[in-house]
This record gives sequence, structure tokens and C-alpha cells, in this order.
Amino acid sequence: MKFAPSLSLSAIALASLLSAGAAGAAAPAGNYKIDPVHSVAYFEVGHAGGISRFMGRFNDMSGDLVVDTPEKSKIRVDVKVDSVDTRSEGLDKHLKSPDFFNAVQFPTLSFVSSAVTLNSSGEGTVAGNLTLHGVTKPVTFNLKEIGAGPGPRGDSRVGYTASTTIKRSDFGIAYGIPKAATDEVDLRINIEAIKQ
Repeated sequence: MKFAPSLSLSAIALASLLSAGAAGAAAPAGNYKIDPVHSVAYFEVGHAGGISRFMGRFNDMSGDLVVDTPEKSKIRVDVKVDSVDTRSEGLDKHLKSPDFFNAVQFPTLSFVSSAVTLNSSGEGTVAGNLTLHGVTKPVTFNLKEIGAGPGPRGDSRVGYTASTTIKRSDFGIAYGIPKAATDEVDLRINIEAIKQ
């Protein structure tokens, strides 16, 4: 079985991964919805000119997956920028401002897949378009299936993780480069999705 992706931040196609299911079983083909309680998007940057690494997350994520052959698999992920969480109220407010994400003008970060490539070990890539800060660019994520199987209520679930590195300046976010934070940003999306 393969997985079909559609994602908003991301994101992330999951086709061949399903055939190798880390939980020991292939995910059933079909349509899945991201479980927002058990899914999250992270970002990590170099702080203060790169002397350390700093991580934040987005707490509000939704999206859909299509698990099928690689040609038919898709993922769409949508992330609400206003849900950014760094454990610092002041920093969160600054990140939502026009200096960075500009959450009022660009409330959603999204990823929509265009191609999935996965091997029998459940590892591969998902390519697609990432929209951030009102700018859309092609991005490729490294993709890995974590598992597939029944959830606590007997529903069918799949889990994936996807990661990539982007330059925030490519998306019009150049504030404080490089003294405040590096241009390069590592993105990771952990997804748990429920079969519909």
C-alpha cells in the first residue's frame, strides 16, 4: 500500500512508506484526516549568530492524506501561524509580528504534495509546494513512516515524520539575519492521521 499526501506546514506525501509499516502492518488504502491532538510542526534555528540551537512549535495543525499507490498518494497540511509556541509570551508575540511570520496578514502556513517516493523500508521523500509568509516555493521533505495500526478506539491510524531545511529569506522573512537567528531553518512535521 502507498500513501497519498496533502499538507499545510507541511508537511507530506507518504506512499511507499505504508508498505513497510513500522508497526508491522501496511496502512489500509484510503482517505485520512490529521489528528490535531497527536500531530505537531516544529522549527529550529541557530540563535545569536548560530552559537546555539533554538526550537519552537506550532500547536494548531490540520490536513488530509490519501494513502494509495505513489502516483495517487497525497498530503495537505495547514498550520495556523498564530499557534506558534516558544514558551515565551514575548517572543511568540514578536514572531507573530510583521518582523517574522506576520500572522495577521498571513495566518496559514501550508504544504501540498506533488510527488511521493518511498522504499520498502518506509523511507523516502515527499515533494510539493510550501506556502509561508505569502510566498510559495517548491520544497522536498525527507519522509519516514513511523507506524500503522488500530488506535485506542479501534480506528485505523498511520504515523509519519517529515523533515527539511529551508532559508527563511526565500520566503521574505529576513529580520535579524544572522545576528538574531540564522537564515537556515530546520522544519519537522510529526503526523498521526485517522482513516475516514
